[in-house]
Parts: sequence; C-alpha cells; structure tokens
Amino acid sequence: MSHAGNATIRQSSPDSLGVKVRLSIMMFLQFFIWGAWFELSFGYLPSLGFNAEWQQPLILGTFNLAAVLALFVGTQFVDRHFAAEKYLAFSQLIGGLAMIGLFFIRKEEGATSAPFWPFFGLMLVHCLFYVPTISITNSIAFANLKDPQRYFGPIRVWGTIGWIVASWPFIFILVDWSKVPAFGSVGFTEWLGTALDPENALKGAAFRLASRYIFLVAGVASLVMAGFSLLLPHTPPRPSNGGERFAWLEAIKLLRYPFVLVLFIVTFLDAAVHQTFFFWTERFLTGQIGIPSNWASPVMKIGQVAEILTMIFLGYVLKSLGWRWTMVLGVLGHAARFAVFAYYPEPWAAVAINAIHGICYAFFFATVYIFVDEYFPKDARSSAQGLFNLLILGIGPFVANLISPRLGEMFKEGDTYDFRTIFQFSMATALVAALLLMLFFWPPKKEQMAPRNAEGTS
Repeated sequence: MSHAGNATIRQSSPDSLGVKVRLSIMMFLQFFIWGAWFELSFGYLPSLGFNAEWQQPLILGTFNLAAVLALFVGTQFVDRHFAAEKYLAFSQLIGGLAMIGLFFIRKEEGATSAPFWPFFGLMLVHCLFYVPTISITNSIAFANLKDPQRYFGPIRVWGTIGWIVASWPFIFILVDWSKVPAFGSVGFTEWLGTALDPENALKGAAFRLASRYIFLVAGVASLVMAGFSLLLPHTPPRPSNGGERFAWLEAIKLLRYPFVLVLFIVTFLDAAVHQTFFFWTERFLTGQIGIPSNWASPVMKIGQVAEILTMIFLGYVLKSLGWRWTMVLGVLGHAARFAVFAYYPEPWAAVAINAIHGICYAFFFATVYIFVDEYFPKDARSSAQGLFNLLILGIGPFVANLISPRLGEMFKEGDTYDFRTIFQFSMATALVAALLLMLFFWPPKKEQMAPRNAEGTS
C-alpha cells in the first residue's frame, strides 16, 4: 500500500471529535492496565516466596525482555502484517487472560513459595503481548489524526490520567471491610469516612494477600480494551520501505559521536535509578513511613499529576537553560527524591517529594526524546529513538530489577529493610549521572550538525 493509502485512511476517518474521544479512551485504558499492577507488584512477589537471587528478577525482567523484542522485532512485524486495531484487540485479549491467571496463583499453606514457572510463564505471555501495544496505540493515533503534532499531546495525556486513576480501585480493595459497617446500615458520609479511615486499611499478610487483585483489575481492564479496540478507526498495515529491517544496527552507529555516547550512558544510569523508585517506594511508604496500604499507590502517582503540569513548562525551561542543564536538573530530581527518603523520612516529606517526578520525567526522559528529534536527520530519528527506548524500557530497568533484590537481602534487618542505605545507592548513581552530563555532554550546535545530516541523507 502506498503513502496515498494513508491519506485515504485519514479522509475516511477524519479526526472528528468522535475519533479523538475514541483515541483518548484508548490511551486511558492502555496505561490504566499497566498502572494497575506495576507499582504494587514489587512488594507482592516476595510475599509469594519467590527468591531474590533469580526468581524475582526473572519475573520482573519479562517486561524488559518484551521491550527489547518489541524494539528489535515485534512492532515492525506487526506494522507490516496486521491491521493495528485488530492486533491491539487480540493482544489485549491474550494479555488480559494471562493477567487474570496470575490472580489465581497463590502460595498454598505450608508451601515455601507459589508455583514459580506458571507465574513466570503467564507474566511473560502478558508482557510479550502488552508491550508492543504501547507503540501500536501511538501508531493508531498518529495514523488517524490530520495534525498529530497539534492533537497527539492532548490525546496522549489521557494515558497519564489512566495511570493515575488505576490506583483508585485499591483505595477500597485494600480496606479491612470487617471493620466497616455494612453499606446502608449507617449514613453514607459515616460509611465512607469509616472505609477511608487509615486505621481500617489492610496490614501485613492480609495486605499482601489482597494485593493479588492488582492482576484482576489489570486483566479485566485489558479485556475491556480488547473489546473497545474493535471500535477504533481502521488502521491497515504499512508497507515496508526496506530500510527499517535493520534500523537498530543503524542506531548503534550513532554511538560514534561522543555526545551521543555520553547521553547513552547517562540514560542507562537514570533509567536504572528510575526503576528503583518503583521497586522500593511502596514498601518504604507502608513499612517505614506508615502510609496506609490502600493509599500507597495513589501517593506514588502524585508524580504523574506533577508530570502533566511540568510538561506545560518544558518548552520554556529548554529555551532558558538549554539541553544540558535541563537534563541535569531532571537527573538531580532523582537524587533529591532519594536524599529525602534516606535522610528525612518524615511522612509529609516522603509524600510531597513524589511531586518531583514531574521534573525527573519531563526534564530528562521527555527532553531526551525531543533532543533526538531535533538533532538527528529524519532517516536516523526512529533508529535513535529506538536506541534510547532500549535503555529506558529495557536494559536500564532490567539491571535495576537484577540488583535491587540482592541489595535488599544485603541490607535487611529482620523483617524490615535498611532503606537509608538502600536509597543512598540510588542517590549516588543519580549524582554520578548528573556529573557525567555536566562534564562531558557537549552537543554541537545544530548548524554544526548540518554537514553531517546532509552527508547522512545523501
């Protein structure tokens, strides 16, 4: 199919209000699924008896493995052979059933652990089908908007809203309902106040057991997404241009430029540090700070609220500070958050500092994507974006998932962790990354890149 075919798609499916609403719902559900299970799973896996040496890293690494496969093979294969909305429906159906299967795997009384291989297998199936859909949903949106540059941002923000809203069901799921009067037996205000009373949140083993509902909520949302995908605008396969088959090899060649190599190393370090936030924070908030179990996920999602606000000011900050110092601030945001966790673990501070996530994400990760789009010629942009996605979704988090459980075992005191020491590692890594940027990240001016770009596109 030629490029004219894409124009036909857009003419037959103009970006009317109805199309935009459907695309917004698609983004909401896409990230609701991920946001429902991701944050609480890190504390849930140890409660199933999975060891820190290899079982927890393998389970958590399924997402990173799927990210690598999606970048190298999966997304390009899907784009060339399937209508995007139909593949999305099929993937969410399989991924949703796998998620629901995880809900039913439990550690039986007297057993040392839950069955590992069935759990690992179902998580792997979910991730292999879910991760490519992150790019597929973007493709559907771009293909069905006449002006993606103008309209994609307002539609994509519904994904962030979906991630935030995913925590709301657990405010009620993780309540000890034996302490709450039956609905209707007292006034609604009194009933709601009792249900939301921090003293009535589930604790200890009961909290961990109920945490398995993260998979049920995510699975049901995935099945809803599967059905809804069939209502999305038809987005047929794209033709191959022959040059994208080995795009990832072209991306590796970009590392010959020193400023790209430095940014590559820093992105790896920052992605790993970013993952340690998700790995430890729920256990830190509920175990040391005293945040009720049903409010831990909403507290962590304060960062996404701040992210929406920070993105509004990103353009102004880039113009004022430039690439290097904007990225440095983003990395230092991680260091500041972990410094507060380590040295000032007061409830109000531990909650409030999560707002700095907006700076961490927008000022570094979003800025990296914008930098690549600005600095590289069109034929190299997708390769470069893929190169950095490999670090942000794949290698960086995988290394963090490998190291963090072992670090926890090293600094565990009885049933509690020495969070001060653990967070010092994350803080120090962020400081090293920021120092590397300050000292060695000196991208040439755009006009100096012009000869290279012309050479690369000739």
